[in-house]
Amino acid sequence: MKKNHFVFLRDMRGFLVLSLTQGLSALGSGMTGYALIVWSYQQQGSALTTALLTVCSYAPYVLMSIFAGALSDRWNKKRTLLVCDTLAALCTLTAYLLLRAGAMRVWHLYVLNALNGLMNTVQSPAADVTVTLLTPKEHYQQASAVQSFLNSVNSLLTPALATAILTLAGLDAVILVDLCTFAVAFAALWRMRIPETPAKAEQNAGILRQAGEALRWLRRNRGILHLIYFLAAINLTASMYQAALPALLLPRAGGETALGVVNTVTGVSMLLGSALASAWPRPRSRVRIICNTLLISMGTENLLLSLGRSLPVWCAGACLGWTVIPLMNANLQVIMREGIPVEMQGRVWAARNTLQFFTIPVGYLLSGFLVDAVMEPLMATQMPQSLLCTLFGTGKGSGAALLFLILWIAGLVTCLVFRRDRAIWALEGNS
Repeated sequence: MKKNHFVFLRDMRGFLVLSLTQGLSALGSGMTGYALIVWSYQQQGSALTTALLTVCSYAPYVLMSIFAGALSDRWNKKRTLLVCDTLAALCTLTAYLLLRAGAMRVWHLYVLNALNGLMNTVQSPAADVTVTLLTPKEHYQQASAVQSFLNSVNSLLTPALATAILTLAGLDAVILVDLCTFAVAFAALWRMRIPETPAKAEQNAGILRQAGEALRWLRRNRGILHLIYFLAAINLTASMYQAALPALLLPRAGGETALGVVNTVTGVSMLLGSALASAWPRPRSRVRIICNTLLISMGTENLLLSLGRSLPVWCAGACLGWTVIPLMNANLQVIMREGIPVEMQGRVWAARNTLQFFTIPVGYLLSGFLVDAVMEPLMATQMPQSLLCTLFGTGKGSGAALLFLILWIAGLVTCLVFRRDRAIWALEGNS
């Protein structure tokens, strides 16, 4: 057993160093993002205002990803990651200087988030391919579990650390911590050796042609394409959830503390799920695990958030909704890594990013609009003894609770529809 652990650590050394240091940097970035959401909501008191922060991050990511993948396949992966990390850090430094000068405005954050999103557009496919290059094929599931574990640790620590630092030292201290974590990740990446993908003649073709090749590959591989559509529909519901969560919890009992506790429980749940994914043996049906875990997640959390009136109920919803997600993601990543040729992964993953994630900014905008302009005004007109007030309460936050019930129904319908997709089930023979 010890020998097996030694072999695993030896084979995965490069992947583990990259993942741990980039995970540390992601923790710093997550703390800054969390603190800025709290800051912007305190400034404006609007769900749409905070939702636009994420919309600005995702808009360039969705619009440009399909072209960035072609660049990622032909550019040096290490240099691409270093340049993108540096430019993102400069955006963070700009926010710090604006804050220190007392000139920070919400629209500044929109611009900086858009620039960060542009950097992530190029960085994301390069990072995905780098993981494949650093990971032996037999360790794909463990690599996905490790990434889920680190994401879970970040989800666990981000709200707690961000809230603590924000309370004790202010927003500028949170940003300084972010810059320090960037420095550690940059130094580790600078010293790392990352192999390159084999050169292919088509990589010298024009960017538009390469982007078209990725789309044609997806059309020929309908199972992966339909799986992307499935996740795009799930992302619409999930992004509406993320946008509405501060509007549900911040006005209610506990305020920032309640939001921090629920996010912390989410992190703990994903941590447990990551441990489960790491220990889970190779399943006979990865597709079945993906469908069942998403059905459990979509069928529990939104309902409890909608009807719950106390922190324990909200935490129970977070636990039920997020524990199974790392298991879903680990099996999804294996299907993608085994099914897409490594020399095309940058382009295909980038096309996936456009198709699968375009619903995220749509969901944030839609959720912010519905909470501010439809749900909250609707609940404000209800009599205290009405059915809606009985179910969702009164005052600010009740409209967001109503929206969560709608999200519960939408999530269930999405899972049940795609569960019957034959092209997705055909992937079982390839994984």
